Amino acid sequence: MITAYVRLEVRRTLRDVGFAISSIAVPVMMYLLFTNLGGADDTAYKTAAMVGMAAYGALGAAMSLGTGVAEDKSSGWLRQLRVTPMSPRQVVTGRALTGTVVVLPAIVAVLLAGGLANGVRLDAWQWAATALALWAGSLPFTLLGLGNGYRLTAQTTGVANVACNLGLAVVGGLWFPVQLFPHWLATLSSYTPTSRFSEIARAVTERSAPSASALAVLAAWAALFGTYAAFSYRRSARTA
Repeated sequence: MITAYVRLEVRRTLRDVGFAISSIAVPVMMYLLFTNLGGADDTAYKTAAMVGMAAYGALGAAMSLGTGVAEDKSSGWLRQLRVTPMSPRQVVTGRALTGTVVVLPAIVAVLLAGGLANGVRLDAWQWAATALALWAGSLPFTLLGLGNGYRLTAQTTGVANVACNLGLAVVGGLWFPVQLFPHWLATLSSYTPTSRFSEIARAVTERSAPSASALAVLAAWAALFGTYAAFSYRRSARTA
């Protein structure tokens, strides 16, 4: 049953033109713009920016699921799901699994732009491992988007997800290198899930292992956002 539910939600999401533009086209355009202004030819920067923008695309795709959830809630779709044999945990799990699928186009599109348009060169295993790290690391953001969707109204969810998306992207160093931040902001950035998310993928491109602290911070945020998503779903059931 969960498999059929995930298949349905993936088809619905990928058919959304707005999703394709905001989560796939925009990160690719931003990456190409940021890395080619002034004719710069810094391969290391283009590689790091590729990881950051692929992470940004995955973040946007993951968070967008929350808006769909809020719209489903207002249309009565969630009420229909509650009369099925699926438990609240299975419904949240199904939506989270949907997120693990729909983030892939955003990740792959930016990586392709890096390799084909910007001349980024990595070994085959590095390309695969970078995509895998970005894919696995996007789970906390899927859970955050779902928590907002189950907890808030459709209109409020859209605003909250945009705020979370932009805030986490900027403070987490996905748009600009953390090295350019003032000390206090760089310190704050190290505790954000987005900073650690991109750090893990950048480590792969640099042929090094991700730090234990990066894995621990990301896991802690995943647990927190997962709890938030489950709590929000149960609360939406009580208030529906």
